[in-house]
Amino acid sequence: MNAQAAKSVGIVGFGKMGQIRAQALEEDGRATVVKIFDPLPIDAPKYPVAASAQEIINDPEIGSIFICGVNDANMPLTQAALRAGKHVFCEKPPAFNAAQVREIMEVERACGKVLMYGFNHRHHGGVRKMKDVIASGVYGRVLWMRGRYGKSVDENYLHTWRADSARAGGGILLDQGIHMLDLFLHMGDVPFDEVHAFVSSRYWNIPGIEDNVFAIMRNRDTGIEVSFHSTMTQWRHLFSLEVFLERGYLVLNGLKTSSGTYGEEQLSIAKNRSIAPAACWENEEKLHFRVDTSWRSEAEHFMDAVTLGMPVTYGTSEQALEVMSLIDRIYENDHRIGDDLHEKLQVVGE
Repeated sequence: MNAQAAKSVGIVGFGKMGQIRAQALEEDGRATVVKIFDPLPIDAPKYPVAASAQEIINDPEIGSIFICGVNDANMPLTQAALRAGKHVFCEKPPAFNAAQVREIMEVERACGKVLMYGFNHRHHGGVRKMKDVIASGVYGRVLWMRGRYGKSVDENYLHTWRADSARAGGGILLDQGIHMLDLFLHMGDVPFDEVHAFVSSRYWNIPGIEDNVFAIMRNRDTGIEVSFHSTMTQWRHLFSLEVFLERGYLVLNGLKTSSGTYGEEQLSIAKNRSIAPAACWENEEKLHFRVDTSWRSEAEHFMDAVTLGMPVTYGTSEQALEVMSLIDRIYENDHRIGDDLHEKLQVVGE
């Protein structure tokens, strides 16, 4: 496939995420969305509508496919598109567990096409700045991290596919928590081989759909420790990522989104102080990120890979495997988890 063919894009799943991806591709300017598909009717479609996902996969004029549908379709559609010789961008989660990601990677290696997963949080301005500061070494090595990512849902949630464990694969951990876990792996640059967790569904009581996850994790070699909470019973939207290093700290509160529900994206950076009082807030440098450029940046990253042959560095299948392995560990290491989630993990892993 030449670079020109790769610029012809089909999008499978044209709900909110499919529309966001189409807009980002238009802003990048190198791709043309030539066909879209969604199982639900599309109001006033801007692009030609296919009769099925398979029509897009089989279309010889389409070189790249964006998969933006329901979680349970991610794995089979990714494999089918790769086998059809397409470059693939797929939303998270890549699959329901690490074993399934390994199956996808086998197809990826056999087909030799670009495969990238949608972990757009790595592309947020505040997150990129945090990674740059850590990589500079100015503040020394990472000691520990803490992350909270939560939202409020109402009874309408019960009537969506996200409340169906067979289609969603899990609850808040696969919905939102996966992004925070990916950021821990990104910032710490190490896996977490010791995991203790509490996974519960005590408010919405949806079988197989957790509404809270509390976890502590550690990398035995570096000693980096992590505290993590993902929730949909917080009754407000909140994002907070804290990274404490030997000689300073980085605290990102808020996340710039189109809805504005997570507040302002503000990064506080400061060197540590050895003379009390340590908490001198006026000594912090505060950076504000008022525009969400993550979607455009992610589209650019994918198009660089398919048109210029540049390597995917954010959203690789290896990174997807790392985060899904960590999710497996969280589910497995919760001693209070319901039988339904245990059975789900065992069945999909067979």
